[in-house]
Amino acid sequence: MCRHPAVNWSLSSNNTGDNQEAGRKPHVTPRETNADSSPDAPVRSSIDVPPDFVMGLLGSADENLRALEDLLSADIHVRGNELTLTGEPADVALAERAVSELIAIVSSGQPLTPDAVRHSVAMLTGTEGESPAEVLTLDVLSRRGKTIRPKTLNQKRYVDAIDAHTIVFGIGPAGTGKTYLAMAKAVSALQAKQVARIILTRPAVEAGERLGFLPGTLSEKIDPYLRPLYDALYDMMDAELIPKLMSAGIIEVAPLGYMRGRAQPKFTNVLTPNGFRPIGELQVGDFVIGSDGRPTEVLGVYPQGFKEIYRVYTQDGSSTLASGDHLWSVYTRHDRARGKPARVLQTKEMIGNLRAAHYHRYELPLLEAPVDFERRPVPLDPYALGLLLGDGCFSCSATPTFATTDPELAEELKRLIPGIKVTRKTEVDYVLGRSCGRGGDTTVANPITRAMRELGLLGAKSSTKFVPTDYLFNSAEVRLAVLQGLFDSDGGPVTQQGRNCRIQFATVSDRLRDDVMFLVQSLGGVVYQRTRKALGRKPGLARGRPVHHRSDAHILDIRLPACVAPFRLARKAAKYDTTGGGRPMRFIDRIEPEGTEEAVCIRVAAADSLYVTENFLLTHNTLNDAFIILDEAQNTTAEQMKMFLTRLGFNSKVVVTGDVTQIDLPGGATSGLRAAMRILEGIDDIHFAELTSADVVRHRLVSEIVDAYAKYEEPALMNRAQRRASGARPTRR
Repeated sequence: MCRHPAVNWSLSSNNTGDNQEAGRKPHVTPRETNADSSPDAPVRSSIDVPPDFVMGLLGSADENLRALEDLLSADIHVRGNELTLTGEPADVALAERAVSELIAIVSSGQPLTPDAVRHSVAMLTGTEGESPAEVLTLDVLSRRGKTIRPKTLNQKRYVDAIDAHTIVFGIGPAGTGKTYLAMAKAVSALQAKQVARIILTRPAVEAGERLGFLPGTLSEKIDPYLRPLYDALYDMMDAELIPKLMSAGIIEVAPLGYMRGRAQPKFTNVLTPNGFRPIGELQVGDFVIGSDGRPTEVLGVYPQGFKEIYRVYTQDGSSTLASGDHLWSVYTRHDRARGKPARVLQTKEMIGNLRAAHYHRYELPLLEAPVDFERRPVPLDPYALGLLLGDGCFSCSATPTFATTDPELAEELKRLIPGIKVTRKTEVDYVLGRSCGRGGDTTVANPITRAMRELGLLGAKSSTKFVPTDYLFNSAEVRLAVLQGLFDSDGGPVTQQGRNCRIQFATVSDRLRDDVMFLVQSLGGVVYQRTRKALGRKPGLARGRPVHHRSDAHILDIRLPACVAPFRLARKAAKYDTTGGGRPMRFIDRIEPEGTEEAVCIRVAAADSLYVTENFLLTHNTLNDAFIILDEAQNTTAEQMKMFLTRLGFNSKVVVTGDVTQIDLPGGATSGLRAAMRILEGIDDIHFAELTSADVVRHRLVSEIVDAYAKYEEPALMNRAQRRASGARPTRR
């Protein structure tokens, strides 16, 4: 806490006592010169002002002195560096305190103005007991010798509230510094790396105007409404730096309506605990899958109307749809190298900036853990199912068979499927017959045939095989076991000199290809897919005879996280473990326009705000690590205010400013600011800072104008649009 020179307030004797100075503040001691003991008799006190501070205290052409004389009842006379105060004891005591505080302000290096004099005296005559020197010397932001400070007690309380609370409402008339101080705090927080971005917004439609009827481009229509925010920003930062920060997405200035635009088309699939669902079908209280693979609750669903949509492709061929201002959590090579957290960019911010030399610039986060679907009962061991899907034959009319050059796989089938016996027919062929029933009963069905019939796989050919739904949407252990069976039987590790080992799997079934990709991506892996056409392809050989290909072959190159073991077969596992599987990565490869679609955005409860969309891509649409300012909030609707406040992300701060006496909403709509004042009062970590005409820091006439209008306006402060609609006229009081 700042301290300023103490003053002996006792006027009954000439003993001034010992006073301690603090910091750079001068030692100021008033000296009483009269000896009248009557309590009501006029008194005179003298104060010696340090010579270095006389000019700063008196002001240019003594303007500060004249302001002080107008505000105080005591007479003030100056001779050299001595101030003499004469008047009633209480008036002299107030004058002594005022002069002491003003000298403390001057000694701090802050220029003293008549306005600062007026605000200081107002604080001293109030009931709060605050020190003007402590209020007026609080630095919020400094730039090139210019320092932004609060100029009134309420402004200091407003600034302190921004530091202490997550959401602050600054409510008061024009000219009280609500937006300017909030902007200064935002810039200060960005420079101190307390936040990663600044977002400035205000309602774009005021006084009943509609953007569509205004001339010019979209930017030319919007910029006039946002000009006060731009002006404040350019007043606090270097002009050449601001365009760079805006192009990088670190500073965003946008109308309130565009804050809602982090959206995906209504038909875009989002992963839920029960499978993929269109995002347009989700409701508050539903659950989607977050980046940790676990369900996270949907806290908000916000229809967006029709938006310009882009398809975002990754280098592995995956893609999803999103609006131009949809948010993506991405890493650059430098972020990864320095261990920095992900940065948040809009779709449109990345267009045309996807390469750094020959590297992909933006890497997307992957699942931190396999998706946690609820465990389901299954009729056949999942590893055994994977083996059979890879190299098994289970037609309707014949006993199931299995082909492999690894006898241990056939033995594993015998162990995992009770009730079968494995008979080797050739070097690679095994018959999976049923063991004899009790007492030689021949009516017992083959367990494999029975399970395949139940799963809908009986009679499936190589080109029609698939992984049943109960195995796809099952626990991570079940899904991994299916993959291990497929890889052990019909896949394998592929090594290249100087590179990590990847997994390769081939199938002629379109559906099985998609199912394997689902399994890999649900475990946090990445799949690269290519197709080898059958037409014109060189035939293979079987016992020296050419065998022509009848179906296109899908080749999948797979990377799995280090914690996932893709093989159980010893020889394949050993080869894979020799070099390791590397780290799966996904980069944004290209972004292409897809026209206009009706869109919706959601807010989820996950700490990082991420959720899983198509192809297990991670995206999000709330605002983390941001300082967000909503200006002119009295012109928001209640729905807009709710939408804005519920976009709050983690490690973010929100300041909402507005004047409830200047509402321009048409049609008698309820002000979102007034609604918030009623609804949110008393909620922890939300603060309402009230500023009045006494806090106006523009020309002194502005304060008087505000007071005059307050007296003139109706007591209820009726919405001006309502007044116009009703034809009512205010009455002069």
